[in-house]
Amino acid sequence: MIQDRDYVFTSESVSEGHPDKVCDQISDAVLDAYLALDNTTRVACETLTTTDHVTVAGEISTSPKGHITKEKIELIARDVMKDIGYVHDDIGFDYRTAKVHILLHEQSQDIAQGVTGDGLHKEEGAGDQGMMFGFAINETDALMPMPIYYSHKILEELTRLRKTNALPFLRPDAKSQVTVKYEKGKPAGIQTVVVSTQHTPDVEHAKLTEQVIEMCVKKVLPAELLKGTNYFINPTGRFVVGGPHGDCGLTGRKIIVDTYGGYGRHGGGAFSGKDPSKVDRSAAYMMRYVAKNVVASGIASQCEIQVAYAIGVAKPVSLLVNTFGTGKVADEKIEQIIQANFDLTPRGIRETLNLRKIQYRPTAAYGHFGRTGQNSFTWENTDKAGVFK
Repeated sequence: MIQDRDYVFTSESVSEGHPDKVCDQISDAVLDAYLALDNTTRVACETLTTTDHVTVAGEISTSPKGHITKEKIELIARDVMKDIGYVHDDIGFDYRTAKVHILLHEQSQDIAQGVTGDGLHKEEGAGDQGMMFGFAINETDALMPMPIYYSHKILEELTRLRKTNALPFLRPDAKSQVTVKYEKGKPAGIQTVVVSTQHTPDVEHAKLTEQVIEMCVKKVLPAELLKGTNYFINPTGRFVVGGPHGDCGLTGRKIIVDTYGGYGRHGGGAFSGKDPSKVDRSAAYMMRYVAKNVVASGIASQCEIQVAYAIGVAKPVSLLVNTFGTGKVADEKIEQIIQANFDLTPRGIRETLNLRKIQYRPTAAYGHFGRTGQNSFTWENTDKAGVFK
């Protein structure tokens, strides 16, 4: 990002009850179900939601052992809705009464042959053309940009407070936004926090504001960053109608929330509902893995990597590293190290990150990157930092 000047930067996150995230989680739950039966299944599953309505559509290619009935897929969708918390008619979206439509069919053979090696190229190729980015920065222990990292943390805690009934007036839909002040390119404090959370009709705005700030925001954000911070909690004054009843939801519409909050670039492809043959997902995970190892090694304080693929072709058509002037060696040298030590073919990515054994639904809320501890994923490992040292 910007070096040696003062500025502010803002990122937002959305909760698991946001209508777009409901869709992401249903799509990934369907993906998980197919991969559990046959981990070579190719899935491109999209979900749409609106008031008491869910449509699951897309393409599935699997073996007889991987077949799942429409009735089972409907049950998967309802289980996701229930787990999120859409369990009452008065919320406008109820897992028991919502109409669920399943519109899945087999993947085009023209696409499939590029992945299976039956096309012009006789090795497993990329499932689509496109470019993907990975990013890491040493602003947080997770090597994530601070604005998106803390936006996620606020909503994770808000969800915990809702599900444990610590704040019984909360409902599933919510958004957060964090604005960080930078001085000479380094985080110096949090200027503004915005939280909009769905709630029951009876709660007073003043009570909601006080409890969200004290029990959620101040619990997860470091106190030293909250000096002179401005808070906007439900700034319209009322947020009773929310979730799919308040706004139509769609898989893949929160790609900036899913990645770096706009701090690092995005290639444009969504993640949820796609199996590992889709480089939109797998290569973005791989680039995060590589960029994080670059920063973890200490040879740069931030790193962005772009990779690009042609459909049906195994090796990437381009690779570009940018350390924004923070690298202790030339960016071209880092590119050479990457090419010598990381297999960036679809098969290589899948095997390096063990992507056929990942549970994908947990990725579909609160960001695909920056997880730590038991909630972490393979692309967050820093086991390859040594090759850069």
